[in-house]
Amino acid sequence: MNRRINTPFSEDIIRKLDAGDRVMLSGEIYTGRDAAHARMVELVCINEPLPFDVNGQVIYYTGPCPAPPGRVIGSVGPTTSTRMDVYSPTLIKAGLRVMVGKGLRSPAVMDAIQKYNGVYLAAVGGAGALLSLCVKKSELIAFEDLGTEAIYRLTVKDMPLVVACDCMGGNIYELRK
Repeated sequence: MNRRINTPFSEDIIRKLDAGDRVMLSGEIYTGRDAAHARMVELVCINEPLPFDVNGQVIYYTGPCPAPPGRVIGSVGPTTSTRMDVYSPTLIKAGLRVMVGKGLRSPAVMDAIQKYNGVYLAAVGGAGALLSLCVKKSELIAFEDLGTEAIYRLTVKDMPLVVACDCMGGNIYELRK
């Protein structure tokens, strides 16, 4: 099924998504890779506020490249999601419900997605320059010292994604018998 979704995500929207659905995502999303995830988990563990309210929000596993002249952002392709798997269950428990990346997720992440009503969306790897055309605005919001691994708030329009793992355990990466 094709779906147009605007952020933030509601629990109802998440429950209606099935593995394999195609999504055109618009609204504000946040970037974050390994180093940013490690810092966010540290904040959760010491009961400090996160740099943004993760409830209903989207974290896109990417490290944006600098913007070329006349552009909002450079290439903004997905990174391999398993690199965030050690941190994701903690962030999902803290309220994160939507993640975007590429590739498989660990059993611990899949369990957290089901337990807390989350969803994992896949972006096409190798298409960072094309995906950057969906970004209408980019703003650094946290961890500037991390460079491209800092957290940015992006405003996107019609970002093409696929529901890879849904809240009922559907997973496009599993072989069907």
